[in-house]
Amino acid sequence: MPAPERIPPRGGVSPAGRGDAAPRAAAPGAPARPSGGDAPQDRTAALLARGELTVVGRITDASNAVLYATVADGRDAVPCVYKPVAGERPLWDFPHGTLAGREVAAYEVCRALGWDLVPPTVLREGPYGEGMCQQWIGPPPDGGGPPPNAAEQLLDLVDAEEPGPGWKAVGLAETAPGRTALLVHADDARLRRLAVLDAVINNADRKGGHLLPAPGGGLRAIDHGVTFHTDDKLRTLLWGWAGEPLPEDAVGPLRRLTHALADGSPLSRRLSALIDAAELAALRRRTEELLASGRHPVPTGEWPAFPWPPI
Repeated sequence: MPAPERIPPRGGVSPAGRGDAAPRAAAPGAPARPSGGDAPQDRTAALLARGELTVVGRITDASNAVLYATVADGRDAVPCVYKPVAGERPLWDFPHGTLAGREVAAYEVCRALGWDLVPPTVLREGPYGEGMCQQWIGPPPDGGGPPPNAAEQLLDLVDAEEPGPGWKAVGLAETAPGRTALLVHADDARLRRLAVLDAVINNADRKGGHLLPAPGGGLRAIDHGVTFHTDDKLRTLLWGWAGEPLPEDAVGPLRRLTHALADGSPLSRRLSALIDAAELAALRRRTEELLASGRHPVPTGEWPAFPWPPI
């Protein structure tokens, strides 16, 4: 990732690029929406929600306003990504100003499944208004080295008709005019859980660049702004298990999620502040249908199955 573009703490160009509007001050004690608990993820989410947010710079190659920042409370500090709602570009198929809430909802669902795949994410006030605040994974973006990217070990293009041992075929990709290669991803348990999560949240944009290595051999996935649509919009590079039975270690978490999503439950109340009622109902339905089928979904043909660009 390139070094963040320095932005002024006052005045200058707003994240949405709308002229010389001065950023709004963060409201002290702004309401936060992290899930409760004493796990490390929950403690980090609480810090992200309540600490002082300081913007360091802007990541310039993002489609929406993405700001590199820190959050501190005088005792602890954590680097983070801050995506203000004011910097979201309108999309034709998602209501404007809802992407930040969807990112937080993806984290809430992932935690309800018991999986540590999405970095702690909250919705809070910041210098440029309300926005998504998520723990930064990896070294600072201006550290001089290449950005962390787990896709280098988990995705590949091979000149073959079948994937090798330990790999799953996704499809053919055009690498040059008249030349194709087989796109494959690793037959990796972490990726398989992520494929299940994406099916649950209806992720419309799972690219390779959204996969980040985490300490201890973990995997983190980012960029969940285009999720939870009521229409089937699953678009991903993780189709290698399409039609196969769900792994046993996903069935139990899915059952727990169906109970956690019951009307009036704490999770449902949190999600109702982040996505609308029809989207919450669709989330319940997708989870139940996934359990009933017992299999990974397959492309429907009604929506592009693969994101572009793939990485």
